[in-house]
Amino acid sequence: MAKPAKKLVIVTEKILLKKIAKIIEEAGATGYTVMETGGKGSRNVRSSGQPNVSDTQANVKFEVLTSDRDMAESIADEVAVKFFLDFAGVIYICDAEVLYGHSFCGPEGC
Repeated sequence: MAKPAKKLVIVTEKILLKKIAKIIEEAGATGYTVMETGGKGSRNVRSSGQPNVSDTQANVKFEVLTSDRDMAESIADEVAVKFFLDFAGVIYICDAEVLYGHSFCGPEGC
C-alpha cells in the first residue's frame, strides 16, 4: 500500500546547497536527495558536468518528500524569501506516493 506524500523540488545555484539543506533539516524533513543539474531559464543557461574553474556556477536539484503540504510550503517559503531575490531558482510541489521507505513509512512499511 502506498503512502501519500508531497514532493518538494528546489532547483537553484550550487552555492546555496548547505544553506538550503539546513532549512530542510530544521523544518523536520526526514531526508532529501540532491543532484547536480543544469538547464536554461530566465537567467540564461546553467550547465553541469562541464570543466569549470569553479563549480559554484553549477545548479543543484533538491527533492524532499514530506508527509503534508504545510511542511513543503514552509520550506519553499523560507528558501524563496531568503535567496530568490539574489539567486536563480524555481520551486514546485507534486503529489507523490511512497511505496518503500523505512524512514518515511515507519517500521511497518508503506
